[in-house]
Amino acid sequence: MFVEVRWHGRGGQGVVTASELLAGAALAEGKYLQAFPEFGPERMGAPIKAFTRISDGPIEIHSHVYTPDVVVVLDPSLLENPAITEGLSDEGKLIANFSGTPDEVRKITKFMGRIYTVDATRIAMETIGRPIANTCCVGALVKVTGLVALEQAENQIRQMLESKIGKKGTDANIEALRRAYNEVRS
Repeated sequence: MFVEVRWHGRGGQGVVTASELLAGAALAEGKYLQAFPEFGPERMGAPIKAFTRISDGPIEIHSHVYTPDVVVVLDPSLLENPAITEGLSDEGKLIANFSGTPDEVRKITKFMGRIYTVDATRIAMETIGRPIANTCCVGALVKVTGLVALEQAENQIRQMLESKIGKKGTDANIEALRRAYNEVRS
């Protein structure tokens, strides 16, 4: 197995954290990984990308992800940007934080492959109390791809976030992950 994921969002939405959460869960399962961001202007709200590679064997590529297997969009306002689906083949998967249907995303993006939507912003507001959709999008990706076990993603959230946001905030993020896992639409 060798899978490349490209994440799109805006500064402050947790795009880099989402990439690192997935990578940490993969590492805990004994997989090889790379996780790294690409920043433009370093300011809140600026578009940013992050990348995750996961493999059963050593990874010898050391570049950006140009032909992703999966693209995850944390900010629905970015869906109109053609760069979102750049390099994504029709066999690829597009996962979008979007309140509508996959068919609506297809009309916006013109992407002909598999599209999945999850209303990550709504779930985040209901569970975390803030519109930060990163853990929700990780939950949707885990459901859609099976790259890591849901329990492993939960464990990684505990490891990464508990010392930063406390047990209550961590539990809320795990609930957001689980809800998105169960609510993703295809």
